[in-house]
Amino acid sequence: MENLDRREWLLTNGLGSMSSGTVCDARTRTYHGWLIAAGDPPTGRTLLLSHLEATLEVGGRVWELGTSFWIDGAIAPLGYRLLLSFESDPLPSWVWGTPNWQLSRQLVMPYGMKSENPEAGEPHLQHRILIQYRYSGSQRAVLRLRPLIGDRDFHHQQSSLGVEFSSSARDRELDLQAIRDGEPQTPWQLRWTAGEYTSDGFWYWNYDLPEEHQRGLAHSEDLYSPGYLTVTLQPGTRVTLEARVGWPSEEAPPMTNSDFQEAVISEEQRLERIYGNVLSLSDNPIWPQLLRAGDRFLVYRASIAGPTVIAGYHWFNDWGRDTLIALPGLTLTTQRFEVARGLLSTFGRYCYKGLIPNAFPDRGGDPAYNSIDAALWWIEILGLYLEATQDWDFLEEQYPVVRQIYKSFRGGTLYNICVDARDGLVTWEAPGVALTWMDAVIDGCPITPRPGKAVEINALWYSALCWSAQWARQLGHHEIAARYAREAQIVKASLQKFWNGKLGYLYDRIDPDDRRDASIRPNAVLALSLHHCGFPAQQGRQVLEVARDRLLTPYGLRSLSPEDPEYIGSYGGSRLDRDRAYHQGTVWSWLIGPFVRSWQRFYDEPVPFNWQPLLEHFQQQACLGSVSEIFDGDAPHAPRGAVAQAWSVAELIGHWETIF
Repeated sequence: MENLDRREWLLTNGLGSMSSGTVCDARTRTYHGWLIAAGDPPTGRTLLLSHLEATLEVGGRVWELGTSFWIDGAIAPLGYRLLLSFESDPLPSWVWGTPNWQLSRQLVMPYGMKSENPEAGEPHLQHRILIQYRYSGSQRAVLRLRPLIGDRDFHHQQSSLGVEFSSSARDRELDLQAIRDGEPQTPWQLRWTAGEYTSDGFWYWNYDLPEEHQRGLAHSEDLYSPGYLTVTLQPGTRVTLEARVGWPSEEAPPMTNSDFQEAVISEEQRLERIYGNVLSLSDNPIWPQLLRAGDRFLVYRASIAGPTVIAGYHWFNDWGRDTLIALPGLTLTTQRFEVARGLLSTFGRYCYKGLIPNAFPDRGGDPAYNSIDAALWWIEILGLYLEATQDWDFLEEQYPVVRQIYKSFRGGTLYNICVDARDGLVTWEAPGVALTWMDAVIDGCPITPRPGKAVEINALWYSALCWSAQWARQLGHHEIAARYAREAQIVKASLQKFWNGKLGYLYDRIDPDDRRDASIRPNAVLALSLHHCGFPAQQGRQVLEVARDRLLTPYGLRSLSPEDPEYIGSYGGSRLDRDRAYHQGTVWSWLIGPFVRSWQRFYDEPVPFNWQPLLEHFQQQACLGSVSEIFDGDAPHAPRGAVAQAWSVAELIGHWETIF
């Protein structure tokens, strides 16, 4: 079991749909499957096609190529022993074989939006996966492919109880649909280029999902097979299959093997259109891989008919704070300015009582405004967008939102968010909620409660006032600009309340009762990294030296110093254990970005960070071609959490000049 290569691969389609699994081809997570389709993009993700179980008969001997875990502890079949090679770039590609034969398999998930400009009208959306096998050997072979299917929310395992499947086979086509509690579910279709289909539906019970077991979650799965496909292969021949959501309204043309290559070429051309201007910025082969990795997070949200950013795969949706922090790397560095403009415009449209939503609504739902910093990040990122594009028409369009945020913070808004008239700093207090990015809550109790005046929130407030003064002058509102500038100076002076001269660091927050929290956390580094920094160089350098010595790791910054009695060095165990450790020492890879920006601001010497371990992680560990959400605080800093995280990848993209 320890010899199985459980590194992961990931494909996405720009709508929230995904395809994912492991190098050894075993499914170890609830989120592994070949077609997990977002019925209400990017949400409503439903597992339809788990995988195809393959056997190959050569010279009278049958070879089982699959690998599965079972609840009783067995691993069967043992197809991983026949696996000769795996490549993740540009497509997941496996080769199984012996000295006498080889069978390769590739998967491609075509981009799901036919119209890439949603503003041009209602786009045509598609969710599909193509699979191609190629056989080479000295004699004829027989390939049998058995689809294992489901119809369940991607967060939960499937049980055989309460669900039935209907299927209708025609020439090289199979229509499939689950019936749950008498209600028909998602219709979808499986097609193929060659072979004879045999119907013999039955259930496979008690698959085990060991990664879920380790996370303290339910981990048993039942999958249904409607039948199997038998394909006779001559040496050098191929067979291609496609699973797609929906049933064609008209007779679709028969599939050909060239459909697979056309899908690959189409994706290459799409990425070339998007990134053609920036691909030439570096000849390092990792650069196009980073661009491809970043593209996976940019998706279309149907409920707002516009772009959004998936915070992480496999299990996160789109979040406001994560989107805004990731936006510079994903869109400004890569010159995807229209996407950046669309994201900022959408957030501005949803501004309510001066707050920007931390979660967009699904159809018929309401946005979630449970963030104090999303609105301030919106102003910060708007400023970076305007600096990059000089899009002053957009500033004029969004300036009323800037004013709304300012007035709401000054006058008071939800969660008792307001500006303290005594010192100009932003404060808040609301029991049972966590409004900053350190937002883990267990049973209504925040793990890292940060009411009062948080250091990075007030650094963002200072930067927001500086941006606002600059923009008001530019738009001719000189009296308002002068007011913003005066308030910025008051806040800058008050930021000195956060200075802890004894530690040479910044207090993490000032409690509502005016006590100071001296915990050494990375929020001090965030406070130094903004476009407008309110701290002097001498203090900045002292902060960075402490952060270097106590928080910096090869993969990012710890969320708490190891010397702190509350420090937890390993992120694992049950959900409660993991939530307790989330911001109590766990390493967050995205924080390397603020650290590097801050160091470059205050020092002329090179940043004391070796990018190589993080790049090796990107290429060789966890989810190949992406960056994990978090890592253990203690060495060797095992990757944890989501296997692909938007702001983690975005910071690598944003620092490509430093890296390469």
